[in-house]
Amino acid sequence: MKKFFITAAVATLFSASVFADGSKKTATKIDVSYTVVNEFNADFAGAKNVTWTVSKDFQKANFILNGVKTTAFYNHEGEFVAVTMNVDAKAIPAKAKAEIADKYNGYDVAGVIVVQNNTELNPEADETAYFVDLKNESKEILVKITPSLHTEFYTEVK
Repeated sequence: MKKFFITAAVATLFSASVFADGSKKTATKIDVSYTVVNEFNADFAGAKNVTWTVSKDFQKANFILNGVKTTAFYNHEGEFVAVTMNVDAKAIPAKAKAEIADKYNGYDVAGVIVVQNNTELNPEADETAYFVDLKNESKEILVKITPSLHTEFYTEVK
């Protein structure tokens, strides 16, 4: 479950625009469970531009909250799984920022997402994890910032 969710979060980061991609199925209110809609409204009061996608694994809401592109994931039982937020590179902790500059010299930060997991539902997941998209002229990679603020290679994007 943890690996699947992280893959979903990474896909959210690298989609050209989660709000403008006409190829994604936008769920109608009938497709999204009543329980999830109520839970979402309680969890994210003030969310704007909410669009829903229902897959075999999740009910996912893309939205803007306080000016930040955000995605919330719920399982089909109506339980909150996790939330991802696109954040500015300034949100990277200083220790990790220094390590990225040292280990990945020549790469630029192209994007950062923060994943906040429901650790009661998924105890092996980190409560909060940062994923940093790094690009240079020929490569794009994704690194994860560990809870101890070290960086570890996660995957090559291209």
